Amino acid sequence: MSEFPQDIFTEPEDIDPDTLANLGPLRALAGVWEGTKGLDLNPGPGPKRQDYIERIELQPIDPQTNGPQLFYGLAYVIRIVKPDAPEMYHHQVGHWLWEPATGQLIQTLSIPRGQTALAIGQASADAKAFEVGAERGSTVNGISSNPFLEYAYRTDSYRLSVTIEPDGRWSYLSETVLAIRGQDAPFLHVDRNTLTKIAEPTPNPLSLV
Repeated sequence: MSEFPQDIFTEPEDIDPDTLANLGPLRALAGVWEGTKGLDLNPGPGPKRQDYIERIELQPIDPQTNGPQLFYGLAYVIRIVKPDAPEMYHHQVGHWLWEPATGQLIQTLSIPRGQTALAIGQASADAKAFEVGAERGSTVNGISSNPFLEYAYRTDSYRLSVTIEPDGRWSYLSETVLAIRGQDAPFLHVDRNTLTKIAEPTPNPLSLV
């Protein structure tokens, strides 16, 4: 028996337009954040450690539907620099989505090196820790890379764990498994940081009507 309804066209009625009130575990992430103690363990001829400074903006979007499916979410943009250099070290855009009816979490991401991913997880509405993941080759939580990255730095899996701290900050651990051309063993690419809020989120447009 399918977990999905037979009627795939009819949208929910009486949708609450207030995204911030319906984000479940994502509510704690809404706003503008800064982290000054990021750590990146990245590949090269030998593993390399890089400290970084991060700014993340996560703003609520209007409710989204796929027929009967209803998502509340955040649009985000991440900009990362090295402590001693002004140029962009990493840039990422995407969405965090929460489906209240099922507890499904989705993170979409795109980076300007020619790579995208859709990562999926599950969490309760009041969860203080959650995880999403993506796997190369999956059609529902997959990873897509440009031809050179697929040739030289193939991404086989991605995991992102988020923890909401008691003081209102949140931290993450990102683990990406890479198959690097010419190296026998997989490489575990790790990023981690703790974020402090520097501005509150802007309510989604529909909630202000």
